[in-house]
Amino acid sequence: MSDKPYFEQTERQRLRAWILTEMLGGAGRAALVLVAILVVMYLIHLLGLALPEDSKTAPPPMPQRSGALQQPLAPPAFG
Repeated sequence: MSDKPYFEQTERQRLRAWILTEMLGGAGRAALVLVAILVVMYLIHLLGLALPEDSKTAPPPMPQRSGALQQPLAPPAFG
């Protein structure tokens, strides 16, 4: 920005320097969050690789294919 020492800078130069440091700090925090998310996703991937092959090809535990609840075709008869 400037070769002047901090105390000899104008108000505008100090404001621009402060804005730059705030923006770079926010970008750094966003990068840390992104890296943390990627690390968690990679750990989940490694956990999936550690599972036995039979667990990956087994049928779903629910009787329906999608696992969603379905309404009966006819209402029950009373009386």
